[in-house]
Amino acid sequence: MEMTAVLIKAATFVAIIFLGYFLRRIGFFQEKDFFLLSKIVIKITLPGAIAYSFASMELSPSMLVFMLFGFGGGILMILLGYLINAGKSPEERAFGMLNVAGYNIGNFALPFVQNFLGPVGVMITSLFDSGNAVICLGGAYSVAAMVSGKSKGGNPLKAILRSLTRSVPFMVYMIMIIVCLLHIKLPQLVVSFAGTISNANAFMAMLMLGVGFKVELDKEYTGKLVKYLLLRYSVAAALALVYYHFLPFDQEIRQTLAILAFAPVASANPAFTGEMKGDVGLSSALNSLSIVTSVVFMTILLVVMA
Repeated sequence: MEMTAVLIKAATFVAIIFLGYFLRRIGFFQEKDFFLLSKIVIKITLPGAIAYSFASMELSPSMLVFMLFGFGGGILMILLGYLINAGKSPEERAFGMLNVAGYNIGNFALPFVQNFLGPVGVMITSLFDSGNAVICLGGAYSVAAMVSGKSKGGNPLKAILRSLTRSVPFMVYMIMIIVCLLHIKLPQLVVSFAGTISNANAFMAMLMLGVGFKVELDKEYTGKLVKYLLLRYSVAAALALVYYHFLPFDQEIRQTLAILAFAPVASANPAFTGEMKGDVGLSSALNSLSIVTSVVFMTILLVVMA
């Protein structure tokens, strides 16, 4: 893809995010509307995009290895989030573990990949997110809650499994992976239906991010925000270099993995931070700023690799 085309598409994504933010600021959307838009994306347009991307692809068992990249990246960030706050309070260590972990794939990176890379890129992204979901939908929270002493007790593995089985995107991932491995062809009507819904995913996801965008830059947050963003994106740069230059895969796969390394932090982190009685304001600011940072870095990466 030519550099001009990349920049135009990236600018379009930014414009839609800004549109959502602007419409909230003038009162067209209320803050509570974010949750409705989030429901539409997570339960309708994202599952449609997942189903459509898998429906036209041949999946071999060897490709399941890409699930480990999403899972492994999450585990690495949980560990680093703990180490960066070594010697500090259990609450701060837990905050770091939760809030630098996980990748916002479905609501951000997948729409990006849909528009910039081919169907193979979408497939790799979906497999990556299947592993990433274990971290985002309860894995990071369960570990962080135990470190902070705010764990509600019970078996954490059961809690994670319960969270995963209640996630519509994750269940669609699992169903479509099985369908592809068994070489089952979906009816054309189902594929067409999923494709129509898929077309709305990028717009709805970016609009949702704009409506939910909120940064309260309290002075006491500045140092912590810089620390967590530097950690997150330094690791992303190192992983992207390894993925692109040293892995034995086709170029399109290496490009996709390098881009995914720069995905924003998981969108569910502020909610889980609240569950843990942590600093939701700091978590929300970090989440929103990571979206801005990722737009910049992913666009630069796409231009460089174009």
